[in-house]
Amino acid sequence: MKVILKRVYDEPEESDGLRIFVDRFWPRGMKKTSFKYDIWAKDITPSDDLRKLFHLDPEKNWDVFAKAYEAEMKASPSLDALLNQIKELHPSCVTLLYAFKNVQKNHAMIIQKVLEDRL
Repeated sequence: MKVILKRVYDEPEESDGLRIFVDRFWPRGMKKTSFKYDIWAKDITPSDDLRKLFHLDPEKNWDVFAKAYEAEMKASPSLDALLNQIKELHPSCVTLLYAFKNVQKNHAMIIQKVLEDRL
């Protein structure tokens, strides 16, 4: 199954398939009536401690964050619940939506990796 990443501010496309919002907090400036998503998976987002570590210095802390977040997510029952939801819906594509500005290093990339491994 194809898992792609998109910022929440990008226009939705039909090819997005199942759109999963993967941030804990609502994106700034985004009206609830205009944001199109199918699932809000805030329970699989990084813990507060990991999120704070990453935001202190995303470049410097990326490797530590990525490894710790992947382990944290794999140990979470919320990941299994999300995987079950995805499997029940049988989408041809899953689009993970995130608000973070850095498109090269963000938590959605870790989620993408884990989902691709498990789907």
